[in-house]
Amino acid sequence: MTKKMSMSTSKTSLVLFLCQIISALDVPLDSKLLEELSQPPTITQQSPKDYIVDPRENIVIQCEAKGKPPPSFSWTRNGTHFDIDKDAQVTMKPNSGTLVINIMNGGKAEAYEGVYQCTARNERGAAVSNNIVIRPSRSPLWTKEKLEPNHVREGDSLVLHCRPPVGLPPPIIFWMDNAFQRLPQSERVSQGLNGDLYFSNVQPEDTREDYICYARFNHTQTIQQKQPISVKVFSMDSLNDTIAANLSDTDIYGAKPVTERQPVLLTPTGSTSTKVELRGNVLLLECIAAGLPTPVIHWIKEGGELPANRTFFENFKKTLKIIDVSEADSGNYKCIARNALGSVHHVISVTVKAAPYWITAPRNLVLSPGEDGTLICRANGSPKPSISWLANGVPIAIAPEDPSRKVDGDTIIFSHVQERSSAVYQCNASNEYGYLLANAFVNVLAEPPRILTPANKLYQVIADSPALLDCAYFGSPKPEIEWFKGVKGSILRGNEYVFHDNGTLEIPVAQKSNAGTYTCVARNELGKIQNEVQLEIKDPTMIIKQPEYKVIQRYGQVSFECIIKHDSTLLPTVTWLKDNDELPDDERFLVGKDNLTIMNVTDKDDGTYTCIVNTTLDSVSASAVLTVVAAPPTPAIIYARPNPPFDLELTGQLERSIDLSWIPGDENNSPITSFVVEFEDALHEPGVWRYQTEVPGTQTMAQLKLSPYVNYSFRVIAVNRIGRSQPSEPSEQYLTKSASPDENPANVQGIGSEPDNLVITWEPLKGFQSNGPGLQYKVSWRQKDVDDEWTSVIVANVSKYIVSGTPTFVPYEVKVQALNDLGYAPEPSEVIGHSGEDLPMVAPGNVQVHVINSTLAKVHWDPVPLKSVRGHLQGYKVYYWKVQSLSRRSRRHIEKKILTFRGNKTFGMLPGLEPYSSYKLNVRVVNGKGEGPASPDKVFKTPEGVPSSPSFLKITNPTLDSLTLEWGSPTHPNGVLTSYTLKFQPINNTHELGPLVEIRIPANESSLILKNLNYSTRYKFYFNAQTSVGSGSQITEEAVTIMDEAGILRPAVGAGKGYSEILFATSPVMHTVRPTFYKVQPLYPRIRNVTTAAAETYANISWEYEGPDHANFYVEYGVAGSKEDWKKEIVNGSRSFFVLKGLTPGTAYKVRVGAEGLSGFRSSEDVFETGPAMASRQVDIATQGWFIGLMCAVALLILILLIVCFIRRNKGGKYPVKEKEDAHADPEIQPMKEDDGTFGEYSDAEDHKPLKKGSRTPSDRTVKKEDSDDSLVDYGEGVNGQFNEDGSFIGQYSGKKEKEPAEGNESSEAPSPVNAMNSFV
Repeated sequence: MTKKMSMSTSKTSLVLFLCQIISALDVPLDSKLLEELSQPPTITQQSPKDYIVDPRENIVIQCEAKGKPPPSFSWTRNGTHFDIDKDAQVTMKPNSGTLVINIMNGGKAEAYEGVYQCTARNERGAAVSNNIVIRPSRSPLWTKEKLEPNHVREGDSLVLHCRPPVGLPPPIIFWMDNAFQRLPQSERVSQGLNGDLYFSNVQPEDTREDYICYARFNHTQTIQQKQPISVKVFSMDSLNDTIAANLSDTDIYGAKPVTERQPVLLTPTGSTSTKVELRGNVLLLECIAAGLPTPVIHWIKEGGELPANRTFFENFKKTLKIIDVSEADSGNYKCIARNALGSVHHVISVTVKAAPYWITAPRNLVLSPGEDGTLICRANGSPKPSISWLANGVPIAIAPEDPSRKVDGDTIIFSHVQERSSAVYQCNASNEYGYLLANAFVNVLAEPPRILTPANKLYQVIADSPALLDCAYFGSPKPEIEWFKGVKGSILRGNEYVFHDNGTLEIPVAQKSNAGTYTCVARNELGKIQNEVQLEIKDPTMIIKQPEYKVIQRYGQVSFECIIKHDSTLLPTVTWLKDNDELPDDERFLVGKDNLTIMNVTDKDDGTYTCIVNTTLDSVSASAVLTVVAAPPTPAIIYARPNPPFDLELTGQLERSIDLSWIPGDENNSPITSFVVEFEDALHEPGVWRYQTEVPGTQTMAQLKLSPYVNYSFRVIAVNRIGRSQPSEPSEQYLTKSASPDENPANVQGIGSEPDNLVITWEPLKGFQSNGPGLQYKVSWRQKDVDDEWTSVIVANVSKYIVSGTPTFVPYEVKVQALNDLGYAPEPSEVIGHSGEDLPMVAPGNVQVHVINSTLAKVHWDPVPLKSVRGHLQGYKVYYWKVQSLSRRSRRHIEKKILTFRGNKTFGMLPGLEPYSSYKLNVRVVNGKGEGPASPDKVFKTPEGVPSSPSFLKITNPTLDSLTLEWGSPTHPNGVLTSYTLKFQPINNTHELGPLVEIRIPANESSLILKNLNYSTRYKFYFNAQTSVGSGSQITEEAVTIMDEAGILRPAVGAGKGYSEILFATSPVMHTVRPTFYKVQPLYPRIRNVTTAAAETYANISWEYEGPDHANFYVEYGVAGSKEDWKKEIVNGSRSFFVLKGLTPGTAYKVRVGAEGLSGFRSSEDVFETGPAMASRQVDIATQGWFIGLMCAVALLILILLIVCFIRRNKGGKYPVKEKEDAHADPEIQPMKEDDGTFGEYSDAEDHKPLKKGSRTPSDRTVKKEDSDDSLVDYGEGVNGQFNEDGSFIGQYSGKKEKEPAEGNESSEAPSPVNAMNSFV
């Protein structure tokens, strides 16, 4: 009994669901209609679920909704009613539910932390927002700690801990020195995901006292700084005896040499670890290893491959990054660190969980009184989310009873609804990782029909094109639509028309007879309304004389014609294009009414010219090619390309522009027409030069527009009529500051790859277009013509996003917006895409075949309803095949042929049919997914045609006066044979033809003996077959009678089409009576088989010649691929070879051979390449005697100088070095200069000069207060600059503070360090 009840319930649900699909109303997006119809509230805009606010600014919690009548708004806070009237700091915007909490006038953001929810309510229901969690951003102080200097032995590993304060949201970590320069990172030194700085092994150059960790808190625009960390690296080779004496034998500074070590993982620790990530997020796995030499990291996935197109390696392959992770990415990921001494590995077990995501979100339902429908809410996740329903914001279990409503898990079933059934329902899908909340209303309406299409609207279409007459309507219940032609015409029916569900009437092939007035009538049980529209049919536009291919000499004149015919009521416009672009702005181009004329033609005019004719209804075009050839050679001045510009200088540096000036190079007798400026982005595309701008040749300076976050270098190229110069030397580099993106991705498309998805693609921005670090994309979509909200996701720098669970082939609005760490690009434009296609459901009907002749038939069919196509209609395919021949009852292998007709065409021609045969065909509709079902097979037959030639013709048994002919019937009789026709005539020794004799032979014969022929005479025979339709193609043969019986040699005569060469042993006996003869044309001469044998500077050319004797030959040659004129060499005598000399080594040449006096005919071109130039023999200077003697003399002179210096030093005396030794108690511990290895205090006078402008620190990486003009030493402890007591920068990075005078130095204003910060973060 229980099982029967369950089956009954499921059947009821299915029936109601089908009713909902059939009966639910679509409300047109007509603004006037929407203003008049009652509608429950719909939330249109709300703040994010997790809303982190700036504690210094007012808090704005968004809640916007629409409805009819306009909804009222209320809020809850932490689950209880929030009375905004009792809080003077809280206001609600007029006609809106958006809250504004006034923080800037005395309020505290911490007092308003909590969970907020907005309710929008009118008489038809209540919609609720998500739970919006408000939390103020926090940037706590850095924990005070005493940092000890790090003394590390060369080759050991080191970790500098950052340990930033825990903020909300977490801060961005970066390491810099006290000059605000990013610390260089490499495979050896890199920053981990936790912010710590890892050294796989330390080197002497790592010694410095200003390792500073910075934390930037974006919401509060604050940067916190950790105390500087000092690192001293001791090299065993450089420790002197004094330092070594102060260390014990067990100290780490014991005199042990730097030894190589196999890899050891610094992070993560151990051999295994686990990681949980949510679906759709970015998975980051990290492995950093110590070792010497520096280990290399390699990643694999155990038991599988790393996902293609979603896997990236960062931080010198120490970080594995997988974007848009899914459950399939769960598994074990192994990192392997390897160097020359060994390897170590770590396995990270990754589990991908999923917050709830929609499979089928509930959609708004508009019903008529008494109708049925369903709301479906299906979501997935890991773990599986639970589904709960609310009605008007109240759990459905305690909501007011509605007898028309029944809840069945994730589905609400409505039966026989009434107007009081209108409400807004909320579906909540939740698991431990999050929740989804969707509002969907049920709106029960009773409305009489309305026609939204304007009255007496005029439609104009071209003849033989589809005509679509609109009748947009609305009513509840859904009205029935009928169409009439004329005021009192009868209702339109039949295959001539297509009636669409939206009321549109389609005439697939509109003719002149279809013009007139059409009436649309909409009626339901509440009323009736009608509307009239007008249809006019216009003649198509045609080009009756198209432009033709032209060849013109340089500096000549050419004209293209384009004569058109068009409907007298349409005004055509004629446009000419060159190579699919606008005509050059040149007075030489004259556009007339019916033609285009080009005066004084040059080589640049070579190309394709297109005439395009446009009217308001159609467009046609025709093209022709213009080829420009060289004029007769005339003496000309030789010009050269200009020399490159030089002395490039950058001035006027601004954030978005800069001035570039240069000095032009020599123009080489051709004036410079323009300068092309190119740029290189060393930050994103080093080594790639791109076009920046072009200025006239009279200018030597250009103001260049710049993009943010680009490290620019510029170069200039000069251009004259001959060509472009070599590029100039690059300018100095200029780095622009970061900013939010200026543009969005191009070529955004939405095309489904499967019936239930939408693939959104775009062209990613290039590196220099990102304007800053952290480039991402915000992808948004919503179903078109449906009252849906935008759904958005933010993805990494990729070019594709797939939306799953979409309906089949429905339009979507799609947009993609770029963003980076500094903000969003401008709001992008929307494009229309479609979800995936599915195979068509319906086969074309009413297939008819009209046989036109024996080889051609015309097929007609009715178009399928567009709704059943389920995709883009690409056309129809006709499959047809021959069943059997009616003249021969033998069956053969069936070979099906296919013809495709594009678009919504309803007829087509079937060419190439075989006469007198039986055929079958069927028709199928085609969309982007494939073919639909086939129509029933249609049988048709072709009539008789003319036969093919007889299968063979053999001539045997030659005698003095007779020949025997044998033949085979035609391979393709194409009908019933009626007879054969034989024609023959004699041929004399000079190939002249005699009189023609004709004989008719019955169709059942297969041989014939011809008698009374002349002896020793050649005859030519023509033989064909006939049907009742006519004669077929003929077969020819030749044969010779013999002189006497004793001289007969049996000939080997073959049959075939055309002329056959038949040889007989006959005597040259002539007839005494000569018939009338006709002369045969001789062969034309030719040059063939041109061959070349090339060496380094010459080539041997040879050829074969057939034709008259005493021909005078010449050889033409030139560089392959060049447009230069051919060079010509005359060949002496009638030789068939020639040697080309003076060629360039390693060059490809083209060559051809011609003959004088034979209408200028030539051979085909041949291409050859000369051999490479041989390198000259080099002399080894080290083996020359004079060089060895010179080196010995130099060595002797150096030895003498060393002896003199040693003697002078031993004489004693008080030198500057001695004075410095007396002034310092412990000279051994003075810092050493890194560049030359001498002690810093023992330098000469040059070392006491102040640091040059731009120098930040001395060579020992220490900062002296009296020497640094822009360090942070003067502003407090360590290198802290302008900071508050909590360590943050004052005044959002822009404050300034005067330095205190120090040791006689004048005070100066300290530069703000924050602009330098922002360029790195």
